[in-house]
Amino acid sequence: MKNQCQKGNEKVMYRRESEGWFKHYDFVLLDMICLQVSFMVACLLRGYGLWTYESFLYRNMAILLELVDVIVLFLFQTLKGVLKKGHYQNFVITIRHVLIVGASAVMYLFLIQRGQQYSRLVFVMHMVLYLISTYIVREWRKASLRKKMEDGGERSLLIITRKDLAEEVVTNMKKHNYARYKLAGIALMDSYQTGQEIQGIPVVANAERAATYVCQEWIDEVLVVPGDEPYPGRYMKRLEKTGVTIHRNLTQIIWETGKKQCVGKIGNYTVLTTSINYASPFQILLKRLMDIIGGIVGCVITGIIFLFIAPAIYRSSPGPIFFSQERVGRNGKKFKMYKFRSMKMNAEEEKEKLMKHNKMGNGRMFKLDFDPRVIGNEILPDGTTKTGIGDFIRRTSLDEFPQFFNVLKGDMSIVGTRPPLKDEVDLYEIHHRARLAIKPGITGLWQVSGRSDITDFEEVVRMDKEYIANWNIILDLRILVKTVLVILKGDGAM
Repeated sequence: MKNQCQKGNEKVMYRRESEGWFKHYDFVLLDMICLQVSFMVACLLRGYGLWTYESFLYRNMAILLELVDVIVLFLFQTLKGVLKKGHYQNFVITIRHVLIVGASAVMYLFLIQRGQQYSRLVFVMHMVLYLISTYIVREWRKASLRKKMEDGGERSLLIITRKDLAEEVVTNMKKHNYARYKLAGIALMDSYQTGQEIQGIPVVANAERAATYVCQEWIDEVLVVPGDEPYPGRYMKRLEKTGVTIHRNLTQIIWETGKKQCVGKIGNYTVLTTSINYASPFQILLKRLMDIIGGIVGCVITGIIFLFIAPAIYRSSPGPIFFSQERVGRNGKKFKMYKFRSMKMNAEEEKEKLMKHNKMGNGRMFKLDFDPRVIGNEILPDGTTKTGIGDFIRRTSLDEFPQFFNVLKGDMSIVGTRPPLKDEVDLYEIHHRARLAIKPGITGLWQVSGRSDITDFEEVVRMDKEYIANWNIILDLRILVKTVLVILKGDGAM
């Protein structure tokens, strides 16, 4: 079998669960800490004191070894399959890793011709202490992660299989849950047993209602194990429309042109994964780093903005300065989104009365040409309109800045799709759910493409799906630049 991810005939990437050093960044950080602590203890035992970084030679050696450590972890993949290996295998791999790091240090001292000035006893004790400490820490971390495998993590997985295979599939996933899925439920292809349990996991749907269940609940991914018979094509197409990531057990290989498909592992199954887009662990790490940096900067700016607009908001409409509202995030996860309050205190009650004027027309989004609920907005007796602080902070997108706190928490990203309300999501058709396939964002493709002129919800969904399907870091940076330009023009992109 070829290791590849396909989009049409284009090779992209081979997705392998629980592998790659970016997947185990916690192990990497712990390993680097063990290396440095071992260095300090070795110097202390030799009588040099706990802090030897004043010495040019020892300071350079400490820095070099950290760099070598990361390079060895990356090039030799010494953390590959760490959760699957036993104590002896991991010990042998750890010895090999320490020997390579030590050999690199010896080569460095030889090349700079300073070996005579570096304590051999420090070097030997350093490597021995490093071997012992990093092996113990790796085994401790592995044990804690295996415990989490049993408890499950944040990502929810729906299993679709036949009745006669269900118990075997659940047992397999519990035993080999390296990705730490939370087993959210089972949908049986050939039986209706909703409400019953298999190995403690509830049966939540049959094949026909699986896609509907995905839309109604917080489901991140779906595992399909059909046995010898393929999962019915019409049900697969309904699932694909939801935008959920689908893993199909490779009892039968189905390559589909135009879709992004990757061969990988889920539990102990070799699967073909279909998704709207695929992001490598490195790309995910980059996006999260961008969100953390942007979130910190955004929160600082939010504090500064607060000093100026809080008095204006309170003077125009006494009440809370901040407004929180439950929104629907990635794959249906609900969270509280924060904004500066730009609406009057009774805005939610007034919404129903104004629904007939909604430009979007179908309740899946709400937008008015002139919203009288906004603080300072009034329709005067002669038919003209008057605006105030609420309209100003909405036009300039200043009301959105508290959402940078949501970005730091991980509920949102700086760039993504707009988070909808729960009552809006309740009106979604199956293909609308695809816009929930990623974290929502403060800004996005729709917002910088003339959101005031777009009144067709299907066009909004199309643009959101276009963003998800073509996502990369460069696209995010382009949207951020466009967002700044739109805000400077006063169009309120966010």
